[in-house]
Amino acid sequence: MARESGGLIWMNGKFVPFEDAKIHVLSHVVHYGSSVFEGIRAYATPGGTAVFRLDRHVQRMLDSCKIARLPIPYGYDELMDAIRDTVRKNGGDACYIRPVVYRGFKTLGVNPTGVPIDVAIAVLNWGKYLGKDALDHGISARVSSWNRQAPNTFPAMAKTGANYMNSQLIKLEAVADGYEEGIALDVFGYLAEGSGENIFLVRGETLHTPTIANAILPGVTRDCVMTLGREMGLEVREEQIPREMLYISDEV
Repeated sequence: MARESGGLIWMNGKFVPFEDAKIHVLSHVVHYGSSVFEGIRAYATPGGTAVFRLDRHVQRMLDSCKIARLPIPYGYDELMDAIRDTVRKNGGDACYIRPVVYRGFKTLGVNPTGVPIDVAIAVLNWGKYLGKDALDHGISARVSSWNRQAPNTFPAMAKTGANYMNSQLIKLEAVADGYEEGIALDVFGYLAEGSGENIFLVRGETLHTPTIANAILPGVTRDCVMTLGREMGLEVREEQIPREMLYISDEV
């Protein structure tokens, strides 16, 4: 069974005990945020453990590495196998999977040329992202004073660790003000996304969501929601959405 701590973590092709999965304090990633990661769910089904859209997640991680100029030393098939093996080694049950690619230690300095690239895969217990109560009763959210990053500053299409400083500020502000989540606008004032999730609005029989050009992560779950929406007969629109739509939508 997956766990919050304990078990085995895959590191650079080898399984190591949870407590031994360590990096140097002077690693490049610690000082400069040079990492790419994914958050993947696996579910227990009658036919065995099913990993949700693993192929899409692995491809996005490789795309993120390319954008971030992180030359990952493993290919698509190797990562697919490593993730499956890590789930099996930790019990093969419902779990959260966190693969991460990061720059290790060689020397300090912003220039990462020659710094080793390390890869790790962890499997953990992690319930509903905003808690089970959120599914039953919804949450409160505020429009954040922090915008998503401007074009040509941080690569919004890449799931990099550095991007998540922006997410932390959005989340911390929301919680400090008594809300469970913050909703960020882009630099032009249009809806972008939450601190750690894409956003959809329902008005009538239409499902609205921001475009990739609104400085959002191209979410794997986002794509699934759009696919299901169309299958249900909803009109699905990817478009620039003014914040006012938050106040007149039937659902957010």
